[in-house]
Amino acid sequence: MRLSRRAKTLVAVAAAVAVIAPIAWFWQASLVPDAYSVADMGRHDHGGGAPGGAASTIPVDELTVPADREADVRLTLTAAQERFTLASGREFDGYTLNGSSPGPAIRAVQGQLVEVTLENASVPDGVTLHWHGVDVPGAMDGAAGVTQDAVGVGESFVYRFVADQAGTFWYHSHQVSHEQVLGGLLGPLVITPAAGAGAEVEALALAHLYGGRRTVNGRDGEDRVAAEPGDTVRVRVVNTDFGVMPVWVDGAPFRVAAVDGTDLHGPAEVEGAAVEVAAGGRIDLVFTVPESGVVRVNLSGAALLVGEGGAAASKPPDDVLDLLHYGTKAPVGLAAAAPDREFEFRIGRRPGFLDGKPGFWWTVNGAMTPEVPMFTVAYGDVVRMRIANDSGEAHPMHLHGHHAVVLARDDVAATGSPWWVDSLEVRDGEEFEIAFVADNPGIWMDHCHNLPHAAEGLVAHLVYEGVGAPFLIGGPAGNRPE
Repeated sequence: MRLSRRAKTLVAVAAAVAVIAPIAWFWQASLVPDAYSVADMGRHDHGGGAPGGAASTIPVDELTVPADREADVRLTLTAAQERFTLASGREFDGYTLNGSSPGPAIRAVQGQLVEVTLENASVPDGVTLHWHGVDVPGAMDGAAGVTQDAVGVGESFVYRFVADQAGTFWYHSHQVSHEQVLGGLLGPLVITPAAGAGAEVEALALAHLYGGRRTVNGRDGEDRVAAEPGDTVRVRVVNTDFGVMPVWVDGAPFRVAAVDGTDLHGPAEVEGAAVEVAAGGRIDLVFTVPESGVVRVNLSGAALLVGEGGAAASKPPDDVLDLLHYGTKAPVGLAAAAPDREFEFRIGRRPGFLDGKPGFWWTVNGAMTPEVPMFTVAYGDVVRMRIANDSGEAHPMHLHGHHAVVLARDDVAATGSPWWVDSLEVRDGEEFEIAFVADNPGIWMDHCHNLPHAAEGLVAHLVYEGVGAPFLIGGPAGNRPE
């Protein structure tokens, strides 16, 4: 039977509606309010533990150090959006702290109280400071819309925390972070042991891409630190960029003394191998300057020269040090085999809408933002988490407020030194088992530190029972942590 022209039109319209209606529904469902609390995102995942049941009683902004304790280290950082000159002389349009990028190196001794006043001179989107790798109190984490409001132009915010853990850290903005960190709103933070650093020469090697060119300590190509033959040198490497960075040493064998601010146990000397540093991650290298008088620490296209004289650039070694089996075993100090909570963080990717925008977006446990899990814990819980990446790309995963020990990768157990991380490179197809103690109450971001990935939805949160969220994503402050 032949259909009339009207019938054909109706069939075509019905077919179009059948296609468009689901798309319209998914588009509508993806929209997020102009202002919302992260506590309302997705669903609470209790990891097999019993829900606490009590209403939130402590706002996260009340999780601070005592106000009557005097600061041992005190400084002011003034943020600006401007054209500036790098240490190597190249001009760059981006962001500065006290007129420079990287910002001033903050140094403290373990146990000291650090107080930093952040002032916003001219960053139009607002600004915060996140203390990357430092397990600060919940109110001091610097995540816009999660632990504070972004600091607007002409405003200020005071950060106070005790430098409990000695190690190499850094600070950076966590407001529109994928733009502001790339533009240079960052700086190093070094906390030395109360008993002394243990090395005759301390050197910083902060790597950052300005306009696609790798720098070390703000210098294109190479920076240099003085040292004499026979000196023991500790080089603190900081990777502020969005991808993994290979590091290798020419001129001397070295030891990886620390990862992400935690010393390794029994590290052996390494020759002819590179160490990979995750985005946001840090490593401390220790070596002795040889009679030749110069050691070259290569940072994937840039270098720190230690000592006098020149050293030609070399290609990265084919061998890569596997931290899963490096060093010697030692107690980890937690009952990882009998956790109170167990979580899965499965990273994927699929087409869809993210706040009304069509694209190919990252997922957490199969869901897109804002329908991602809220990993919910109670104080004192031993937490075990499996991170599985089937997304097609690598992701450097960063958990705020905590350090986790790596238990296994792809079902192969760790056999070396306890490997504590806050920034972990998870390649496509890899699975990691990690564990930590929930000993720092707050609301903590758990996200990819390839920050454009975080802006594209690769963010979840760890929340403590009894902690409330008084801040909003969006809202009058325009909070956008990623």
